[in-house]
Amino acid sequence: MSTRLDALLKKLHNNELDSILVTSPANVYYLSNYYTDPHERVVAVYISLKQDPIMILPAMEAEDARAAGWNFSMIDYHDHEDPWELFLSFLNNEGKIPSTLGVEEESLTLSRYNSIQRILPETKVKNVQEILATLRVIKSKEEYELLKKAAELADYGVQIGINALKEGITEMEVIAKIEYELKKQGVQSMSFSTMTLFGQKTASPHGTPGTAKLKKGDMVLFDLGVIYKGYCSDITRTVAFQTVNEEQTKIYQTVLEAQLKAVEASKLGNAVGNIDKAAREHIEANGYGKYFNHRIGHGLGLETHEYPSLHGNNTLPLQTGMSYTIEPGIYVPNVTGVRIEDMIFMTENGAEVLTKFPKELQIVE
Repeated sequence: MSTRLDALLKKLHNNELDSILVTSPANVYYLSNYYTDPHERVVAVYISLKQDPIMILPAMEAEDARAAGWNFSMIDYHDHEDPWELFLSFLNNEGKIPSTLGVEEESLTLSRYNSIQRILPETKVKNVQEILATLRVIKSKEEYELLKKAAELADYGVQIGINALKEGITEMEVIAKIEYELKKQGVQSMSFSTMTLFGQKTASPHGTPGTAKLKKGDMVLFDLGVIYKGYCSDITRTVAFQTVNEEQTKIYQTVLEAQLKAVEASKLGNAVGNIDKAAREHIEANGYGKYFNHRIGHGLGLETHEYPSLHGNNTLPLQTGMSYTIEPGIYVPNVTGVRIEDMIFMTENGAEVLTKFPKELQIVE
């Protein structure tokens, strides 16, 4: 925790900021080792160059935060109290009203922004979303180990899903089996809503599972991940049920080849946009360019989707410690869809694929 706080303090100094108020659950956890879903209540970490950090949280969570390792001061408030007024009293008592305050633009609601403006009218508020994102983008060895274990559990989830396939089973029934078996392994929650799609529904990249029944000749798309000790996994595999036709096979092989080319492009120093280009150019060359309608991947860590975005225009160079996904897809409406996704971790020796489930086309009997 102290190493991360020190790194953030250095970034504040370099960016001419004297304080930051962190409110997103992922960043609160990153800096405090305490994770909570506060619902409508305020949970925040205040970090300043002028004083020690302080956590703002509901009184009912104070002991949990201390048990997680928070050793600094707290403003633990009750539901009838205004945490913003208590925060202002704390700053006044310390005599250290900040001149600048960094906030996370993407997670700070308008209501909370107005509260900050109300209690600190003379303080200049700045967006520090990118500062926090760049702080988290390089993972430590400990984070690598957690991501690796999360990936292993994701691999297991795909195997559970494949084992559950039988004619007449519904998408939701398969999902129920996947999540039930993973929870038996100690997984507390999935990193996002588990997706299982059959047949023509696979042509929707973010399709909604329902009561569609599996039938012979369907492609089946699994997209799932778990949260392991705060860290997320993400995997997609597509299989055929009992039989596969020529067009389905061609689409699958095109996606697989594109995915392997993108993995090959994952070299230290290469721009992340070149990963997208490597896959996209192959898919376009095979006549399916318009059916690959999303970026190649995204950063992965405490959140399923985090910095950086792996779109074709991103010039950020790959560095040791980066964790991200590679997930090309082809989605032909009313025909079929195929996506193959792996988790990648950049080591000093190059890209390591953390998800190990086989990628060759499987025909499930």
